[in-house]
Amino acid sequence: MLQLRNFKRFSVSMKTMYLSGATCMLLMVLSCGKQQSGGSSDAPQVYPTMIVSTGATELASVYPTTIRGREDIEIRPRIDGFIENIYIDEGSEVKQGQVLFKINSPQAEQAVTTARAAVTSAEAQMATAELNVSRMTPLAEKAIISAVQLEAYRHAANAASAAYEQARAQLINAEATLSWTSVISPVNGHVGAVPYRKGSLVNSQNVLTIVANTSTVFAYFSMNEKELSEFLGSLEGNTQAEKLKHAPEIMLTLADGTIYPYKGRIETIAGVVNVSTGTANFRAEFPNEELMLRSGMSGKISVPAAHIDVILIPQRAAFAQQNKMLVYVVEDEKAMQRILSVTPTPDGQTYIVHSGLSVGERIVTSGVATLVNGAGISIEQ
Repeated sequence: MLQLRNFKRFSVSMKTMYLSGATCMLLMVLSCGKQQSGGSSDAPQVYPTMIVSTGATELASVYPTTIRGREDIEIRPRIDGFIENIYIDEGSEVKQGQVLFKINSPQAEQAVTTARAAVTSAEAQMATAELNVSRMTPLAEKAIISAVQLEAYRHAANAASAAYEQARAQLINAEATLSWTSVISPVNGHVGAVPYRKGSLVNSQNVLTIVANTSTVFAYFSMNEKELSEFLGSLEGNTQAEKLKHAPEIMLTLADGTIYPYKGRIETIAGVVNVSTGTANFRAEFPNEELMLRSGMSGKISVPAAHIDVILIPQRAAFAQQNKMLVYVVEDEKAMQRILSVTPTPDGQTYIVHSGLSVGERIVTSGVATLVNGAGISIEQ
């Protein structure tokens, strides 16, 4: 019995020592955890920053454009008739004066035949009248006939001569009309679509094709009233013509995204704003010696504009949140969110800040995704 009591006492003592040791270990772990968490919260993370300042950059405003040849001539027949021959094909190059179509016009041919017969008849009548004057003149000199009768013969000869000239004029007109059966190109250029074929009945209302002179091309685009005022206000000069002389060269981007290798210049601005659209039309000219551009093509015009003394920040410093652009401004060693109004620059590296920042403020330039509003930060030296 004595041994059993001693064994129970020994067991209780061992349990007490084990619980005391476990309690001490747990207190030590909790103490260390508090110290570690307290140490991390007391040391703000370091972030790179910058002081906001102004600089100069260039922005490009983009507008849709339609390209037209320097001369886009609608080719129409000047007389009615059937297409007898087509001497060109779609897309072919033609020269000024080259015959494009042949029109079969029986009316024109008949008019020439009739006019020629009228000339022959008038010529015979004129010859007869002149012969009568020649024959009667000696008789009048010998007083065989009166001077009045001779004068009447002379008047008849003059009338016959006038009728002859009139018949000749009608023949010239008829021959000119007949020449219209050969439809020629008025300019050098390239042929567009040819919707009619041999045997088609055509008249002056039908467009047989379009010949486009594309050695240089015009690009047409428009700006609204506000953009027009800002554009003209950014240029030197007193008149619109003087301002356009100082306008920067513009760039053309084709519909497939290709940038046209040659730059153009703005030539004219319409003097009237379209009341329906509120826009003014612009015309720019581009060289096209390699014939890369064709009339009817579309694209986008980029008009550059210099911006001086504007606030510029790196794009990596800003971030979007709920359709708003934000940046972290360092205030009293804390990162505070600030809403901005910005425009990206063409290089894709910086923003122009229109509102939300002032010169001299400090912003976080990197690692903004790891920050929260009001977090304490340390400035990278």
